[in-house]
Amino acid sequence: MTKVLTIPDNWSATDIPDLTGKRFLITGATSGIGLAAATELARRNAQVVITARSVEKARDAIKKIGPGLVDYLLMDLTDLDSVRKAAARVDKAFDVVVLNAGVMATPFTKT
Repeated sequence: MTKVLTIPDNWSATDIPDLTGKRFLITGATSGIGLAAATELARRNAQVVITARSVEKARDAIKKIGPGLVDYLLMDLTDLDSVRKAAARVDKAFDVVVLNAGVMATPFTKT
């Protein structure tokens, strides 16, 4: 039987516990929901690594996220070589990976 998890009606981001020692990777965290998730996790002392297609976008997002253990990996999800290079730079496991980025309207190619 499938178990469905639901969030209680009275739950909010302030209910997130202290996340000291936990590592999160979030794609799509330079804006929108990913940026909001990274911000809340950083506020709870998590180590957050965001992905970005450019250094400028990563640095802008980190400024918006505010203080905390936040870093970035350069990665373009439309470029498999870029994804491989980013994965090769990861030196420690993540506790949670949030796959939030959307990729659309890319040219058809065979891989």
